[in-house]
Amino acid sequence: MSSIHAHPPTGFFLENGSVRTLLWLFLWGTAALWGQPNSSPSLDTRIAAGVRALKSDDLETAEKVFSQLLRQGVKLPLVFHDLGVIAQRRGDHKQAVERFRQAIELEPDYGPSRLLLGVSLRALGKNRQALHELERATTLMPKEPQAHLQLAGAYEAADDWIGAIRELQKLVALVPDEPEYSYRLGRAWTKLSGWSYQQIARIDPNSARLQQALGQEYAIQEKFDLALEAYQRAGRCDPNLPEIHLAEAVILLELKRFDEALEQIDLEQKLVPQSPAAAEMRAKIEAAKTAASP
Repeated sequence: MSSIHAHPPTGFFLENGSVRTLLWLFLWGTAALWGQPNSSPSLDTRIAAGVRALKSDDLETAEKVFSQLLRQGVKLPLVFHDLGVIAQRRGDHKQAVERFRQAIELEPDYGPSRLLLGVSLRALGKNRQALHELERATTLMPKEPQAHLQLAGAYEAADDWIGAIRELQKLVALVPDEPEYSYRLGRAWTKLSGWSYQQIARIDPNSARLQQALGQEYAIQEKFDLALEAYQRAGRCDPNLPEIHLAEAVILLELKRFDEALEQIDLEQKLVPQSPAAAEMRAKIEAAKTAASP
């Protein structure tokens, strides 16, 4: 399949804000015509004219061609599909859904119709139905980036961040040079992290892991006093939890409280004697303490 680059029509659902649309499936229309039992040179010519009109953005002419074919009893998947494309280009997603479903009835395993059906269902707020179609589309077109992008968006709308991350990872692997996709993946990981913290807080508000997570967030923000307090709470909740004392030592080193930092490293190494991270941190603390000595 080849892509068509055009300005997105009003109401068309785009995930990445670019001008690339999903309406890139016209070549299938003429190719699928060959071998159809009711194909004829005259029919081929008329469909080719409709496809040319659609490619050149002459929606009115394209619609006339395909609608006339329907009235004359020509029931081909490509006719319904391209009428769905026309409806979608005009922002008429309800009509687009009907047309894409008619195409799928005749050609159930045609991925592009599934993909565009999912797009219009999402635009209509029918995310659950869209998920079904988009999951099928990615199965049928595993190497099509837009299928994974649209499915990731549907998972995000359903607050299924694990599903979104899975699709975005596939997308980044397919298009590693697109920074927008890497950004979306990073954002999804952040959302999943926040969701995880919410689940921990709901199950056990006094969880050591919750306090550890808070400490990490404060440390990233360079709010070291608050980070230390959170790690200390985590240690009180579960003094035998690895990484807590190491994290406290890192903060205490930042605050130049070297003796306290070494105490935390002692505790960490009792829990994890072979920890290379703890050994490395001990060396850093001792070096910093020596350098700070008069």
